[in-house]
Amino acid sequence: MKKPELVVSSGSVTELKRLIEAGADAVIVGEERYGLRLPGEVTQEELRTAVNWAHERGAKVYVAVNNILDNASLEALIPYLANLQEFGVDAFIFGDPAVLMAVRSLPTPVKLHWNAEMTSTNYATANYWGQHGAARVVLARELNMEQVLEFKQHTDLEIEVQVHGITNIYHSKRELVKNYMEHQGKDASSQDRSIERGLFLIEHERRDQRYPIYEDQNGTHIMSSEDICMLENLPELMDGFVDSVKIEGLLKSIAYNEAVVRSYRAAIDAYAADPEGYIFNQEWLDAINQLQDPDRELSYGFFYKEQVY
Repeated sequence: MKKPELVVSSGSVTELKRLIEAGADAVIVGEERYGLRLPGEVTQEELRTAVNWAHERGAKVYVAVNNILDNASLEALIPYLANLQEFGVDAFIFGDPAVLMAVRSLPTPVKLHWNAEMTSTNYATANYWGQHGAARVVLARELNMEQVLEFKQHTDLEIEVQVHGITNIYHSKRELVKNYMEHQGKDASSQDRSIERGLFLIEHERRDQRYPIYEDQNGTHIMSSEDICMLENLPELMDGFVDSVKIEGLLKSIAYNEAVVRSYRAAIDAYAADPEGYIFNQEWLDAINQLQDPDRELSYGFFYKEQVY
């Protein structure tokens, strides 16, 4: 059986190396000016050596260029992509067609992964982007298992599905937290609104649910109150020939992400080696639970829910 690629987002070169050594086949990195909701920034200079290090170990490096671009972002876009191409990065993750057009101007081709967040919901649109140069589609996290497997049956593109970690549920280019603080008469400029601050949104009706919220130069981000965990259900995705399974590393420690990668690596390898005799090892899940935030439940996300898409 063909193994799906195990890909994980990374926020530093140190984390990149540790996650590859833990068993990741590919890592996603980037800079805040061009990538959305990254665990941290990996600069161009850092990538120059990191890509070579990864390739020597048989791993790939994907760069997120999936931000909502404005006119001011365009001037430096082509030089940025050209440098990364020179370093040998394996693919660019994009949502804005401006990235696709910029890549076409590069001396040699680079693979493109289309990721339109919550709007990557049907195979017809994915195939459109495939006809224009995309090699992979990153599916919306809101699709259920039936829709994921149907998607794969109707496209020749590689399919990437998130199987673990936090998900984004709202994004605004506006500084909503800053505006709220100023409305309260507080000096917002002196307040830390970053990921490290640990801000949460809590609904009146569901006070046990905490939605992490932070602001950066790309605006306000509200994240899910639970973490997806499809470790026990990987065989269903593998039987459906999903090409890549992603672990989201945002808002997690390096130690946590390492443990998750090791568990998914072990499960993928075990099932691929002997599908008929495969038995899930509870120790794989226990290793994750030991480091799991007790306020964040592990769930199946939308995989087994009826959807409106």
